[in-house]
Amino acid sequence: MWWQYTLVFLGSFLFDVVPIPFPPAFTIMVFLQIEFGLDIWWVIVIGVIGSIVGRYVLTLYIPLLAGRIFKKSKNEDVQFLGEKMKENGWKGQMAILAYTLLPLPTTPLFLASGMARIKGIYIIPVFFVGKFTSDAITVHLGKYASENMESILKGGFSWQSITSLALGLLLISAVLFIDWRSLIQKKKLMLTFRIWKRKAVINDINNNL
Repeated sequence: MWWQYTLVFLGSFLFDVVPIPFPPAFTIMVFLQIEFGLDIWWVIVIGVIGSIVGRYVLTLYIPLLAGRIFKKSKNEDVQFLGEKMKENGWKGQMAILAYTLLPLPTTPLFLASGMARIKGIYIIPVFFVGKFTSDAITVHLGKYASENMESILKGGFSWQSITSLALGLLLISAVLFIDWRSLIQKKKLMLTFRIWKRKAVINDINNNL
């Protein structure tokens, strides 16, 4: 049965290591728990650990990826946002905790923290508390609300999952396209869409052809 719990870990890891809004990791946790009749608490613990490892890996490679595809000004802008997050101290921690407790995609949070080069020790402990709490509630609700496989599969295409994906894309767009220095320092909302290193992207495409 150990390999089934390995699937829980790998599924949660893969859902949370990508830099785009995937369905929440708890969806694969609920699916595997019902499919194999796994112990629900082991599923929650192993799934949350997989999510945390995935998010941590995301914060490690995002700065490298961002440096290749985004302009220096955009990277500096997001780093400025990250410094402001750290300046808030416990208030920033509470904001992160509140965010993880809500049914919102956490990809934008880790995308921003990774680009801002915020150390994992600052965000992951709070993320663990919020993630464990929200996933424990959600997986238990999923167990009792979904009686069979068909309902789980249908849930993957529900309006809630579509809304979550749309909201995740909107939050990532906010991180990337808002000029955060202007917003925080001058209280002026400005959008900047020229954030890509066009030559670098074109060269990478040509190299891969």
